[in-house]
Amino acid sequence: MSARAMTRIALMAAVTAVAAQITVPLPFSPVPFTLQVLAVVLSGLLLGARYGALAQLVYLLVGAIGAPVFAGFSGGFGTIIGPTGGYLISYPFAAAIAGLAAGAAAKAARRKALLASFSAGVAALILIYAFGVVWFSAVTGLPLAAALAQGVLPFVVFDLIKIALAALVATAAAPTVATFRT
Repeated sequence: MSARAMTRIALMAAVTAVAAQITVPLPFSPVPFTLQVLAVVLSGLLLGARYGALAQLVYLLVGAIGAPVFAGFSGGFGTIIGPTGGYLISYPFAAAIAGLAAGAAAKAARRKALLASFSAGVAALILIYAFGVVWFSAVTGLPLAAALAQGVLPFVVFDLIKIALAALVATAAAPTVATFRT
């Protein structure tokens, strides 16, 4: 792996850590509103499936060892096994799914690039929600319907906006980033 690739992986892990700190707690749910979905999808769209997933894995490992990179400046393995751990664990997989559209984001015509990027982002979001809700339900003992009401429904519209923003940024930046992807 090149130094350039390692730098980009580290930068996207750092972007995810910063995005996690933009937090709005919700009174009815332990799942806060953050910008992590934007960072996860963007890491896949800009770095590709392998390096995007690796960036998110680095983010999780840094947080697991105790660095305060998770939402609300939390960190440690306890956060990963807590109520929101399923969302966190899904990030490398979601970035890989989003990364499947990296080639289209970099090389396709603008409209096709936006559509491919947005579609891959939606697929990644579905995976994040699936991991997150199942884990949330298991840890809290809530029925799946209640976990869905607390851990997905309040976020859907905002997450779709984040994915659209990630698709726009990736479509604009990916052609330049792709020329350096090694």
